[in-house]
Order: sequence, then C-alpha cells, then structure tokens
Amino acid sequence: MFLVRKKLPCHQQSSGSPPPQGRGRGWSCARRAALLLLLLPLIAPAQTLTLPDLIQQTLTTAAPGLQARAAREGGYWAYRAYQASYRPQLALQGVVPSFNRAIIPVVQPDGTTAFQSVRYNNSLLAVNLTQNIGLTGAQVVVGSQVQRFDDFIRTEKRYNNQPFTLGLTQPLGYFNALKWDSRIAPLLYQESQRQYLEDREAIAQRVTELYFDVLLQQVNAAVAGQNAQATAELLRVGREKYQLGRLSESDLLQLELNLLNAQQAQAQALLDAETATVSLRTYCALPTPDPTAGAAPLAVPTPAPTLAVVPAEALAQAQQHRVAVLALARRQLQAARDVAQARGTTGLLATLTANLGYVNQAPQLTDSYRALQNQQQVALAFSLPLVDWGRRRATIRTAELARDQTQAAVSQDQRSFEQTVLTQAAQVPALASQTRLAARADTLAQRRYAITRATYEAGRLSLTDLTLASAAKDLARRGYILALRAGWVGYYRLRGLTLFDFETQQPLAAQ
Repeated sequence: MFLVRKKLPCHQQSSGSPPPQGRGRGWSCARRAALLLLLLPLIAPAQTLTLPDLIQQTLTTAAPGLQARAAREGGYWAYRAYQASYRPQLALQGVVPSFNRAIIPVVQPDGTTAFQSVRYNNSLLAVNLTQNIGLTGAQVVVGSQVQRFDDFIRTEKRYNNQPFTLGLTQPLGYFNALKWDSRIAPLLYQESQRQYLEDREAIAQRVTELYFDVLLQQVNAAVAGQNAQATAELLRVGREKYQLGRLSESDLLQLELNLLNAQQAQAQALLDAETATVSLRTYCALPTPDPTAGAAPLAVPTPAPTLAVVPAEALAQAQQHRVAVLALARRQLQAARDVAQARGTTGLLATLTANLGYVNQAPQLTDSYRALQNQQQVALAFSLPLVDWGRRRATIRTAELARDQTQAAVSQDQRSFEQTVLTQAAQVPALASQTRLAARADTLAQRRYAITRATYEAGRLSLTDLTLASAAKDLARRGYILALRAGWVGYYRLRGLTLFDFETQQPLAAQ
C-alpha cells in the first residue's frame, strides 16, 4: 500500500507535567500504538514513485501496454497478409503415393459390368505459380505437372507430362473482393498504427486517474493524522484550562468529540487509500510490496504543462492524425462494399476459364518431353436466375439501406468528434487557471489555520472559529489535488484526441 511517510506518534508529555486524565487520552494512545505497529513495515524508507514513472512502467510491462502493442502488431501482420495476396504465389502440389488395391466394377463394351481386381499407384506432382489481378479479380496460373501411373498387375507404367501450362480464370459479374481490399486494407493498417498512439494516451490518462485517486486518499490520511495530532494537543491544553476554570465543560466535550472524529477519519482514510492502491497496483502491474521493505509513497506532481491551444488548430490536428477520421472513411467504404457484394452474388454470374500448354504421354519420363502436343481448353460457365421472387432486389435494397444508415451514423459521429475536440481544447486555459487558483487557496488556507490556531491558544478566538479554519484548510488541500488531477487528465485527453504534442508542436510518434 502506498502511504505518505508520516509519523503517527502518541502525544508526548513534557517532563514534569502530569498526565491528563480521562479515557480519551488513553484510548488515543492505545489506538495509535496499534496503528503504528500495523503500519511499521509501510513507513520504512522507500523510493517515491512519480506519475511519469508509473505511466512508463504501465506502457512497458503492464497488461494494457502489452495489449496495445499486440493490437498494433496484429494490424501490421494483417496488412502484410493483404500485400502478399497481390504477389506471386509459388506452390508445390502433389499426391505421392496414391496406391489402390481393390475390386472395382468395370463397364464392358457390350454394356455389362464386370468386377475386376486392380492394383495400381497413381502419383501426381505439380508446381504452380499463381498471380491475382486485383483490377478484374482474375487469377493467372503458370504451372508444370507430371503424372505417373503404375499398374502392378500388368507390370506397366505410364507418364502423363504437362511441362508448361498457362491458365486464366476470370469471374464475370462476381463481387471483386481484391478490388475492395485494396481500398480498405490500407485504412485498417493506418488505423491500427494510430490506434496504438491513442491507446497509449488512454493508458496514461487512466494511470493518472488512478494515481490521483491514491494520492487524494494519501492526502486525506495525512490531513486526518495531522488533525488527530493537533486535536490531541488541543484536548490536552483544554483539560488544563478546564481545571483552571477557563474552559467550559461543553467545549471540553467538543474537543474530545473532535478527537474521536479525527481518529475515525484517519482510520477511514487509511482504508480508502488501501482500496485505491489495489486498483493502481493491479492496473500498473506493480509487484506486491514486501512487508519488511515497505511500499513506495506517491509524489505530488507539479501542475500540468500550460499549453497555448487554439480550438480550431486542435481540430485540424485531430482531423489529420486521429484514428476516428480514418475509421469514418473506412466505415463508409465497407458499407459501399456490402452493396457491391450484394450485387455480385445475385443476378447473372459467369466464369471464363482458359488454359493452354503442352502435353505428352510415354512409358518413360524422358520420352514424355519429346514430340509435345498442344492443348487448349476454354470454358464459360454461367448462372442466371429466372424467377427468384424478388430475392435479388430485396438483398440489394437491404444493403443499400444499411449503407444509408451507416452514412447517417458517420455524419453524426463526425459532428460529435469535432465538438469533443473543440470542447476539450477550449477547457485547457480554464484547467490551468483552476490549478493556479487552487494552489493559491491552499497556501492561504494553511496560513489562516496557523494564525487561527495560535490565536485560539492565546484565548482570543472560539473553538468554532478554529474548527471552521481547520475544515477550510482540509478542503483547500483536497481542492488543490483535485485541480491537479483535472489538469493532468485533460492534458492526456487532449493528446489522445489530437495525437499531437502541443508542447513540442510535433505529432505523436509510435515507438
């Protein structure tokens, strides 16, 4: 657990002073002694953790950072697979061996069927070089094939050799997936790279939120500890004044009640800090602290950098760099592709197949390369639905309506995206001003409390004034931490929305 290294001593009495009476004093010492024993391993000297350290550690070793890198690499390899589909593919194919020993029916010349015993091996080996043509969706094949047939009953063997073949398969009217992939796949790849940058900024923002959640509870625990110690001192002085008749019993009881409330607030703050620390440790993959070594406390960060951001410039950077712009364009292309696919799977569909080359057969492999003969094959297969009861029209219309719906959603998302960027950029000056004001309020509240306490101890102010000053001091301290939190969260949120570093005036780059 991350805790501010604050000593929580039992109230020390000066030599010669009698110990104060009453159960409040003894209960406080026992509680603090138990709390000190409980926290003794946690207040040992440890290296203070800072916000940049935790962000870097999360990006490097924690699950969110590893997932972001894995997603980026997945996008890269998916793009590599798309590129490979446009490059020549060389493959070795074969069936070696293909042995068969059986009794099969054989149709005789007179039309009768005789069952004959066969025992043969029919092996095939081929090398094919294929190339996809993205513009038309065709496929060109250049290959070479040799087939060997062994008849073990007649002790014969034959070779059927095709040393060179050139084939073309051209779909006509079909959906051309390669053509659409050439437009969508590059966008998906760019999205994966930009998404990685956005994921990093989102991780930094989440770490910042968790960091300040813990830090706020640490501040609450520290403030509660200071209040408990100060209240114990005031109770001691109050008892002395009560014995001298200078303090009413009502004020003395109020001081005891204040001490109990401060101790309860301190215990609750410690529990809240531990709960917040578990969330931070889990997200950042921090090791469980060694009870004998103690856990590192968190440092209060400096205010977020003051940025001079013009909302229009932020929107321009976001439109140029952010993944949402690519995603919107990609969604529109995918909707148009679905319409083309609906058209390309209904109606008249045909496939043109052409093949030419050389072929020969011989008992010996070398003889099969002599006196090669030409071979040509051309085929046009088609399918045309004559009556489909409106199926084609309904399929296409469904895809068109989905496309129109996607375009409307894209338009709405575009406006929402632009408004989000403009709003966040416009909040930058306000967040910086809020942090400066909160820092000033914290300083003034601390000074006012010190003056009020000294005045109260001199007997010139009431206990109510002291209580109000203490509450104002605590509220100002928490307000400053919350202002820091809002400033840093806004800083990383703006970076994530624009993928632009306004400090260096450079686009964010992936590592």
